[in-house]
Amino acid sequence: MMDQRNLLLAVVFSVGILLLWQFLYEQPRQEAQLAEREAAQQQEQLLAPTAPPTPGMAVLPTPGAQPSAVVVPGARSAVTPSAPPAVGALFPTAPVVGAPEDPGAMRAAVLRQEPRIRIQTPRLHGSIRLKGAQIDDLTLASYRETVKPESAEITLLSPTGLERPYFTQFGWVAASGNVRLPDAETVWTADNNQLSVNVPVTLRWDNGAGLRFTRTVSIDENYMFSITQTVVNNSSMPVTLYPYGLISRTGVPDTLGFYILHEGLLGVFDGKLKEVDYDDLDDAGQIAQKTTGGWIGITDKYWLVALVPDQKAEMQTNFRHTVNNKIDKYQADYLGGAYTIAPGAGATVNNRLFAGAKEVRLLDAYEEKLGIARFDLAVDFGWFYFLTKPIFYVLAYFYDLLGNFRLAILLLTVLIKLLFFPLANKSYVSISAMKKLQPKMVTLRERYKDNKTKQNEAMMKLYRDEKVNPASGCLPIVIQIPVFFALYKVLFVSIEMRHTPFYGWIQDLSAPDPTTLFNLFGLIPWTPPDFLMIGVWPIMMGATMFLQQKLNPAPADPMQAKVFMFLPFVFTIMLASFPAGLVIYWTWNNLLSITQQWVIMRRMGVKIT
Repeated sequence: MMDQRNLLLAVVFSVGILLLWQFLYEQPRQEAQLAEREAAQQQEQLLAPTAPPTPGMAVLPTPGAQPSAVVVPGARSAVTPSAPPAVGALFPTAPVVGAPEDPGAMRAAVLRQEPRIRIQTPRLHGSIRLKGAQIDDLTLASYRETVKPESAEITLLSPTGLERPYFTQFGWVAASGNVRLPDAETVWTADNNQLSVNVPVTLRWDNGAGLRFTRTVSIDENYMFSITQTVVNNSSMPVTLYPYGLISRTGVPDTLGFYILHEGLLGVFDGKLKEVDYDDLDDAGQIAQKTTGGWIGITDKYWLVALVPDQKAEMQTNFRHTVNNKIDKYQADYLGGAYTIAPGAGATVNNRLFAGAKEVRLLDAYEEKLGIARFDLAVDFGWFYFLTKPIFYVLAYFYDLLGNFRLAILLLTVLIKLLFFPLANKSYVSISAMKKLQPKMVTLRERYKDNKTKQNEAMMKLYRDEKVNPASGCLPIVIQIPVFFALYKVLFVSIEMRHTPFYGWIQDLSAPDPTTLFNLFGLIPWTPPDFLMIGVWPIMMGATMFLQQKLNPAPADPMQAKVFMFLPFVFTIMLASFPAGLVIYWTWNNLLSITQQWVIMRRMGVKIT
């Protein structure tokens, strides 16, 4: 008995030490690293050293190579002739004195420094920089930073000059080094000062040596850009060019760090999804892969920036990582096949760019309409994709039917419980039979407490005489685990849950419960640290878990029984930081299970304590 008590105390103290380590050491250390990283980013230089290219190969730029968009083997440096901005383009205003403290004001100041083409659609706001023709300023009109309607729009892409530049760029690479091509310093002329739905913008530039470049940018009513690049060769010599597209991101973004969610670089190559975490790319430096069709990009939990090349063309793709002044830079890019353009001839290549929210039905529509291979895999549905995707569509159907995501979650949970009702019934009947035998089992343990062999033989005889299979209660539960995990994954990754209110104090199902026991749920005017934010719903979840355990027969080993009784407390602390929608789902599911098990136990005459 003394050994069991000591073991229980060891478990409790071990969990306590882990929690103290996390909140008193690990969390402050991570915050210090983040502060150091942000301080270093403020001193970031715009130019990054570029590794020498492999002889004989056309190479795309590494992250941070801003002034020269493309590195061409053997190319001599040349000054790109600048051209005046198009009439009506957004000209820079007078310089702003002093560095604005407000990030929004700083962004506005940077955007005013150069001529730009405005992007204005129902779902996107931003601009295209005429210098370099980079799409580097993009916010999502349909999504806000907080639940407040007046809060800022979600910022997706940001220009060079800010703390964390994040932009896309398209262009050409030459097979020989004596061809002058547009790069990040090239100033294009435009035929329009605003890009909107059904109103494209055409950019033009002449290299002064017989090559004329045209780039037409259009956008649909959602998040898909179309970029058509054309080159006309008016020189006396043929020229060979390779089209490219790239996404460049500076700095390691703030990620959730959940094992079940991928945030980082990803793509579909020859029909297969490949995901690369930031830290994995840090170690590798570069990951290259050839593919026919597919797509490549960078993803956050809810947002995606992806390059979509010609789905029938062969491409060389790359994930890249470099470090400049202790600042991490990441790049996803592709290089297309060669276009040999004879004198007097031209070449045209079509590219697409997705930049927006990962709405499943929208991604499916793009996959079907545009033939983009496995585009829906941008949403991390996980290993149980064959279950997760259908569950999402059922949830979406309930949402359309009820017009309310919170009710859709509750109804979907009830539907799943109904589907597994026969299996759950079998499980609970077995559990109830075991609980009914509990007094006899306790008697046998006491009788043979000094002889484990005799005890096990007596237990097996009891099971045979009462026709009870102790394992029969586990199998139905095991079968249901993938479905419940798939539902959990849907609720975790679905953007539809973001900023959706529940009843009462829950204003955002994607955020943790904002209340906490340690200020008496708001009665005391004090905001505890994050690790003490244990709200009403996590406590309710822990309580339902405790009640469900009390309905089950206690484990045979008293030590195991004590550890199991400790688990609801551990799960309450763990789930306190989870999105409220997941905790509500878990609590609701526990309540349904408790109700079903209670009814079965009453029917079987099992005493409920």
